Amino acid sequence: MIITYATIDDFSFLDLIDNHISEKELIKSIKDKKIYLMYDGSVFVGILRYNYFWDNTPFLNFIYVNEKYRSTGCGTKMLKFWEDEMKQKGFTYVLSSSQSNELGQHFFRKNGYKDCGGLILPSEPLEIIFVKEI
Repeated sequence: MIITYATIDDFSFLDLIDNHISEKELIKSIKDKKIYLMYDGSVFVGILRYNYFWDNTPFLNFIYVNEKYRSTGCGTKMLKFWEDEMKQKGFTYVLSSSQSNELGQHFFRKNGYKDCGGLILPSEPLEIIFVKEI
C-alpha cells in the first residue's frame, strides 16, 4: 500500500467522492497537502482529508475507503499515517467526529479515540467529537 499527497491532477476524482466541501476548499486542501490518497499498486483504496479545529488542532474531516478494501485495515493504516505525521509536526492530540447514526464512531473508538463531547445541529443527529493523544 502506498499513501501519498493528493495533487491538483486528482481534483476531478476527489470532487466525485468528497462532496462535503466546495470546489474552492477542495483545491485549497490539495495545495495545502491536507489530503492523502492510498493506493494498492495503481488501484485506488482511500482518501483522508483533515484541517485544523480552532486553527491549531488537527481535525480529521473525512476518511473514505473503497468498498472492496473495507475491513482490511486500510482505514486504520491511513489514520495511523496521519497521526504519525501530526505527531512529527509537534501535536500531542488529534480530533475527529462522527454522527451518532454512523458506523464511523466504532472505527474511531476501535482505533483509540475517546468520546470528548458532541453537538447537535438543527435537523441533524448528535455529532460525537473524538480525541486521541498521539
